Amino acid sequence: MAGSRSVSAQVAGAAGEARRVPLAERAGAEGPIDVVIPQVREAVEPFVSKLFPRGKRFLRTEPLKAMVIGCFLRGLSMRDPESLCEGAGFGQVSKSTASRICKELRERFAAVQACDLSAIRLVALFLDAIWLPTRPQGAKEGVLCAWGIGGTGERVLLSVMLGMREAEEDWTALGRDLTARGMPCPQLVVIDGAPGLNNAVKQCWPDADRQRCTVHRLRNLLAKLPERERERVRLAHWHALDEADSVQDGERRMRILIGELAGAGYHSAAACLADHPPALLVHLEYPLRHRREWRSTRLLERSLGEVRRRPKVIGRFPGEHSCLSLCWAVLDLIITQSTRVVFTELELQALKRIGDSHSVPSPQEVVAV
Repeated sequence: MAGSRSVSAQVAGAAGEARRVPLAERAGAEGPIDVVIPQVREAVEPFVSKLFPRGKRFLRTEPLKAMVIGCFLRGLSMRDPESLCEGAGFGQVSKSTASRICKELRERFAAVQACDLSAIRLVALFLDAIWLPTRPQGAKEGVLCAWGIGGTGERVLLSVMLGMREAEEDWTALGRDLTARGMPCPQLVVIDGAPGLNNAVKQCWPDADRQRCTVHRLRNLLAKLPERERERVRLAHWHALDEADSVQDGERRMRILIGELAGAGYHSAAACLADHPPALLVHLEYPLRHRREWRSTRLLERSLGEVRRRPKVIGRFPGEHSCLSLCWAVLDLIITQSTRVVFTELELQALKRIGDSHSVPSPQEVVAV
């Protein structure tokens, strides 16, 4: 077949002659792959590959688990993964194996939602939500997500819970749950401009700095401009934030941009940017190298975009537990496998000074790697 390729291995037998035995054919990016394993003659024990167990016709890899878990989250019965895995080329999977994999997912999600957070010292907490069809019928509901960056630079997924309307009481319930599980007050909380979320953060963590997501504000700003002006204003907006060396300098640059917008007749856009500019500039108090990390919920939003893709295939969820399990599984995969943040000794000292000035516990000391 055109575009196909072959992966093979050879081992010399006792007679010095190598033999190859085809095992199976697997689909690859370039087409089917003919996989072969060595045949060893006159050996004390037969050769058995750990990758290809004897008598099995499928690879024991993450795609198999992903398909079984996907079937479970879709609300299918335990028998459905058998035919789906076989049709996808993974071979046969027993009902007990499918049940065990799905049970493992449920147990992990339940453990995360109840785990103790008292040992986590967050430099930054990121909060955002996504609207999903959580039930077979009815309107979409909000799913609230919280993740953070700890003082040792690790990214940690903290909570995924149903928010219904994404109102202040929903976010307050999430904050109280995190507090009840022992999570200390974070130094910085990054949020969008939803008033209910902002009020909930002030109630749950009054001593934390609050950074308004600059990406959300920019979208609101550009929506009030004609198409021909959007790219120029977008570049000017990021230039003002990137070049500012302090909160005061950032405010000065923002005032200049607001004046330019008002002078050009874009009064709605100017009013949008003038709506509490200091909320956009809190990140300028933090170490320079990580300011772009602190000024938006972009990583969480990209991760939620991956979550949003699933219902396009799955359709409506059979219930909220399936929806929350899927959200958690996708976010956990993306966030926990993202590159960890590395703090230098000077950055740690700067973070400690900021924490002390706000009466917030300082992050733990780490060794940069």
